[in-house]
Amino acid sequence: MSEKKQTHFGFRTVDEDDKAKLVHGVFSSVASRYDLMNDLMSVGVHRVWKNAMMDWLAPRDGQHLLDVAGGTGDIAFRFLDRAPGARVTVCDMTESMLVEGRKRGEAAKLADRLAWVTGDAMRLPFADGSFDRYTISFGIRNVTRIDDALAEAFRVLRPGGRLMVLEFSRIPVPMMQWAYDRYSFNVIPAMGQAVTGDRDSYQYLVESIRRFPDQEAFGDMIRKAGFGRVQWRNLSMGIAALHSGWKL
Repeated sequence: MSEKKQTHFGFRTVDEDDKAKLVHGVFSSVASRYDLMNDLMSVGVHRVWKNAMMDWLAPRDGQHLLDVAGGTGDIAFRFLDRAPGARVTVCDMTESMLVEGRKRGEAAKLADRLAWVTGDAMRLPFADGSFDRYTISFGIRNVTRIDDALAEAFRVLRPGGRLMVLEFSRIPVPMMQWAYDRYSFNVIPAMGQAVTGDRDSYQYLVESIRRFPDQEAFGDMIRKAGFGRVQWRNLSMGIAALHSGWKL
């Protein structure tokens, strides 16, 4: 029998087959307090980053956006606020995250333009060439095989479609990265314990950021998936980064 392939879950090494279940457990655990914790951990700066994502994405009426790992709808609601004549499909592997998104006041008002679908980023339940735009915000680092997720993004986009990824990244100044690491490992898991009663999930989230490729390496992965005109921009000195690519 062949050995099982392995991957990382934070700083742990796990079987590939187990990672999705572990990630699902993390987000099922934190779903009800997910938005609150995002505000607390980033002191609200994640909202600025998401608005910067919309500025660069430039939503337009008539476009159909697929927002992957978009459970509570932050990106979907922003997209439709800027393009009221657009449509958004939110896809997330964790049903409890989608449930939290549907509870938000904006969801009912936008029901005719907004769909919620349970699905895996590595095996999207959509036909080829179904969408004009694909976004994933703070989700791709949790995917077991990032290359597969990028290949799926390329598949479901129409020719001329655009990929945009918002994810934590690297600060290019070593001392500033050191200080950010100290905050992340010492404050965020303790905050998760205090607010959600779940330290382990937030310990994983901090560790997963450190395992994610830096800006250049991730840009190369996007190119290898077939995208052209690949660019990236640092946010907050590189704590997060936006990557953009086009299906030419």
